[in-house]
Amino acid sequence: MHFAVKSVGTIVTKNLSLVIHHKFAIFISMSFHHHCEAPVQDVNELKLLLDSRIPLVVIETFEEKKALDVLMQVANKQGRDLYRWSVTEGITRINFGPQLVAQGSEFNQVEEALKEIKNHTRPGIYALCDIHPFLVEQPQVVRLLKDIALNHFAVPHILVFLSYQLRLPAELTRYSCSYTLSLPSDDKIMEIIREEAKDWSDKHGGARVKTDNITLKKLLNNLQGLSVSDVRRLVRIAIWADGELSEVDVHAINKAKFALLDMEGVMSFEQQTQDFSQVGGLRNLKSWLIARRDAFLKDENKLDMPKGILLLGVQGGGKSLAAKAVAGLWGIALLRLDVGALYNKFHGETERNLREALKLADAMSPCVLWLDEIEKGMAQDGNDNGVSQRLLGTLLTWMAERRTKVFIVATSNNISKLPPELIRKGRLDEIFFVDLPDAEIRNDIFRIHLNKRNLNPAEFALEKLSAASEGFSGSEIEQAIVSAMYTAAAQAKKLTTEILLQEIAGTSPLSVVMAEQITQLRLWAVDRTTPA
Repeated sequence: MHFAVKSVGTIVTKNLSLVIHHKFAIFISMSFHHHCEAPVQDVNELKLLLDSRIPLVVIETFEEKKALDVLMQVANKQGRDLYRWSVTEGITRINFGPQLVAQGSEFNQVEEALKEIKNHTRPGIYALCDIHPFLVEQPQVVRLLKDIALNHFAVPHILVFLSYQLRLPAELTRYSCSYTLSLPSDDKIMEIIREEAKDWSDKHGGARVKTDNITLKKLLNNLQGLSVSDVRRLVRIAIWADGELSEVDVHAINKAKFALLDMEGVMSFEQQTQDFSQVGGLRNLKSWLIARRDAFLKDENKLDMPKGILLLGVQGGGKSLAAKAVAGLWGIALLRLDVGALYNKFHGETERNLREALKLADAMSPCVLWLDEIEKGMAQDGNDNGVSQRLLGTLLTWMAERRTKVFIVATSNNISKLPPELIRKGRLDEIFFVDLPDAEIRNDIFRIHLNKRNLNPAEFALEKLSAASEGFSGSEIEQAIVSAMYTAAAQAKKLTTEILLQEIAGTSPLSVVMAEQITQLRLWAVDRTTPA
């Protein structure tokens, strides 16, 4: 293994953040000509699909070379001719055998190419690359495709549409099916990292790529959900930048990954998950999670796998912190889906954003999927032309059919806006209410945030502070400490209990400013939720 594995904390991270981020931004648009291996799984599954006599197959992918390699192996197994069409090259034979299709510039035109395919009597597989622009407002093209599909049992041509994104017209969908190329496993990703590290080492006189086991584990998590070629490209630029795989590279790869997947702003990989020791209170939630940890993480378990929870509560009460702590407690990746950012003005793109996000979560399992402020996307107000209803349907279907280890943590400030079919038992395991902290928990919160700022809690009268901050949420307590530190610094004094008490006295918490709404929410939750 061509790594110099150093002990944790000993990596010297170069000040290359700007350089690496710049190179990654450029790198997304670059193309390396590695041979794309055709996984046995893809070959076997696609062969079964084509054997079922479906005339039209849609493969949405950026990995055209890999898709063509898979099709070539399938065609060879079936004894079929394989052709590729593109607007630049027309129809070309890409597996062995005599060229049976006439060549010429006229076949660069999609209509002429389809007419040639239609008239060709020897069955073949035709990979149509980037045909999606010609399916819009070109009835002749759609009609030719339909003619070929309708004639399939006489001349069993198979048309495979290869594109990064494609939606067939309604009149063609009943003759079609979709196939998704498999993504690399952890073992395959590690194999790619080794190959790229060896390549770098061979070109640098046997020097070894520097990294450590913790960084490699993070890197594996971040590279899940990407294609083989994308993994190889991102690993290569990380290694060749400085001969290291460091924490800087982990963050840069994460940013580049979500740019490649077009998930920036919608889905993010949370690097910093919390330890429950940094969360005040929530003892019931912690016990509940500990009891279900093995059932979720272990492959051989007779218990039903936990599905997810909804965290409802007062704003600033610690729902977001609790969501991060779930991933920290179970030691798995945390994906944050901003439900409000799913919306797109173009028809169908909102639902597509959600499908792509859920597909990524499946690829990165086991993981926690944090649906932040879920009511922003699933509220049923009837003023969005049915978009929220379709989003809800997409989410419910995925929740019912998923077999991957994706644990949902949904957070909400207003459960009244959520549809009952989403929050009923069976969809999620439990609804926890994150209430305002009591005196004992406020004491813990003061201790946690004082320690976090290198202040000794023993030097403060925590009981007085806890009593004075009744009605404060966890975030309001933290902000009181921050403000008091500014006050002490301005007065050139050391932070004391008295300065903190003055800051607390001058703060109106949300429970006072919005007393009616908070009281109503707390009363509603008494008999309907489980205290966190």
